[in-house]
Amino acid sequence: MAHKYHARPAHHDGYRFDSQAEYRQYLALQLRERAGEITDLRVHPRYLLFRKANGQRAITYVGDFEYREGERLVCEDVKGVQTPVFRLKANLFARVYPDVELRIVQVGAGRLSARQAGR
Repeated sequence: MAHKYHARPAHHDGYRFDSQAEYRQYLALQLRERAGEITDLRVHPRYLLFRKANGQRAITYVGDFEYREGERLVCEDVKGVQTPVFRLKANLFARVYPDVELRIVQVGAGRLSARQAGR
């Protein structure tokens, strides 16, 4: 099945990455971890944003990566397109997890650029 944003998935180290850009970012973060720039790299961390009452489904956010940069905890998401649902979840994330930096790695014109979201 073709991805609606034309992303090609990749598999590496037992993980499935939704795009080649996400896979390349994983490799870059592994290098940063080996160099000691970051620690505790995790893939696809899950965060609870909201739990509905009466046993209804909870709202969660799954980032692409999580790591420590010094004392700062960073959750990173590689995005080519920021959908309205993502923007809503990014705002909820910023309110529920004010001590975690949500860093958006924007894919565009063949390059990646990082920015902080929801602040």
